[in-house]
Amino acid sequence: MELTWSLDVLYRDLDDPALEADFQKLEDAITGMKDALNAAQTASPKDALTAVLTAWETEAVLDYRIGNYLYLRQSTDASNGAIASLLARYGRISASAAPIRTAIQHFIASIDSLEEITAQTPFLSEYRFLCLQIQQQAPHLLPDETEALLSELDLSGGGAWSKLFDYLTANVPVSLDGKTITLPEVRNLAHHPDQAMRKKAYEAELACYPAIEGSIAFALNSIKNQVWTVAKKRGFASPLAMTLDRTHMSRETLDAMLLAMNEEFSIFHRYLRAKARRLGHPGGLPWYDLFAPMGESSRTYTPEEAKETLVSAFSALAPDTGALIEEAFTHRWIDFLPKKGKVGGAYCANLPETDESRILTNFSGDYESVVTLAHELGHAYHNRMIQNRRPLNQDFPMQVAETASTFQEVHLGLYALAHAKTDGERLALLESMLSGTTQTMCDIYSRYLFESEVFARCQTEFLMPDTLCDIMARAQRTAYGDGLDEQALHPYMWACKGHYYSSDLSFYNFPYAFGTLFSTGLYALYQKEGEAFLEKYRALLNATPVSTVEEIGALAGVDLTKPDFWRQSLAVYAKLADEYEALTR
Repeated sequence: MELTWSLDVLYRDLDDPALEADFQKLEDAITGMKDALNAAQTASPKDALTAVLTAWETEAVLDYRIGNYLYLRQSTDASNGAIASLLARYGRISASAAPIRTAIQHFIASIDSLEEITAQTPFLSEYRFLCLQIQQQAPHLLPDETEALLSELDLSGGGAWSKLFDYLTANVPVSLDGKTITLPEVRNLAHHPDQAMRKKAYEAELACYPAIEGSIAFALNSIKNQVWTVAKKRGFASPLAMTLDRTHMSRETLDAMLLAMNEEFSIFHRYLRAKARRLGHPGGLPWYDLFAPMGESSRTYTPEEAKETLVSAFSALAPDTGALIEEAFTHRWIDFLPKKGKVGGAYCANLPETDESRILTNFSGDYESVVTLAHELGHAYHNRMIQNRRPLNQDFPMQVAETASTFQEVHLGLYALAHAKTDGERLALLESMLSGTTQTMCDIYSRYLFESEVFARCQTEFLMPDTLCDIMARAQRTAYGDGLDEQALHPYMWACKGHYYSSDLSFYNFPYAFGTLFSTGLYALYQKEGEAFLEKYRALLNATPVSTVEEIGALAGVDLTKPDFWRQSLAVYAKLADEYEALTR
């Protein structure tokens, strides 16, 4: 089995003539948008809207194809100068389209009777949600020349700071046992079966950050201040308000979810204290043992064995899910192993033109690596469910972006539990499920608190590395409570998580909590309704690009603005924590 992905469906290499040709086509498509917009001034509203959206589609397909390829390449080769140069070129061209996209949005927002016009043809009907959202959000658009300036400045501002973060974290040397390894490699050792190794890896990881903390702190301060500037210019009360508006989610829903989480954090604190006792810690759990394997979890997986496990588990859920996983492994959708220059973590990228996805992971062979693959393959399944959507309808709110991925995590965990033969196996599986959910509950909440405080303070003070470490440690104490040892936290979590370092996307933390609880609730409905629920589930996923978060919940028959649904989802984990406590006594 090949352990690196193939990007040949996009371009054969950086010098592929097709890439250069698409660069030219992209510039032509940008000109085409201008021409369509100019012609729209004298055409009927229906014809003008059709022409403008068609031109925008053409530009969007090329922009996404080129950008996707270059970012995928950079993810596995962050120090490659040729890729960086092409990314810079792509960024300049894409930025030149920003004022035209803004002008198109201004034009769409200005159309009277937009709802009636978008009902006149099948093509326009597919873009009804997009057009009405543009009209609704029009007050937050800036003049064309201002939008153009913001886009151009981001290339040397927030976008550049983000690339610096990627470069530093991909290349910082970590010294462990006389060897130099990468940051993703040392972070993978958090799952090592030997406690002494986990502790050494934790200490080695913390020791590597001072070499890059100053630069990363400058990146974080600069990006967050840029976001604040843009939010104010657009008329938002805060970056959080801007995020909720852009992702079609109400503050009511966020508050209802956070309320339920705060009521039930004790579920995860109980789990952490039980794990601490089992590992010989009289108080809370030290960070280096947060991901310690428990029970009979010594098995390691090759990529081939991971494939066999996942295909079996998900074919039992639905044939189309198992078939997609088989396809992903067979057709080189996945880049598996960590290496120097490869970014940490894992993600899934959609390749809509080919009805495929690409998955980056830093596979270490433990069960958690298999869970990570299941999660990212859930994103790939979601991507397939929206393939019939038009090019401008290929995006969806980041909250529901975690729906299919977490649904698959829940299924894998419960499927494995049902097939466990010993208490040791059950403990290992409960550990996996509760550990992962503790991350999306407690850790995600700590990240939400951290980002909220950074945004609140960065306008009036420069947040030095020690200050950022203090904010993070306090956020962890609040979220983890007495479940963690306060003397062994991870104050540098702000320096290794790329979600903070986007000038375009803030608060990419609470969506993970949303995804966990929403998916757990959906899985409970699947358990109740059986196979009949899966058609409803597929329809729900298909609707995500053209619906608000609350409308998506309504498709499953739930009201997300009330805490009851979130409490019911959390109750699932209370039962798992009860069994975990019993097995660890």
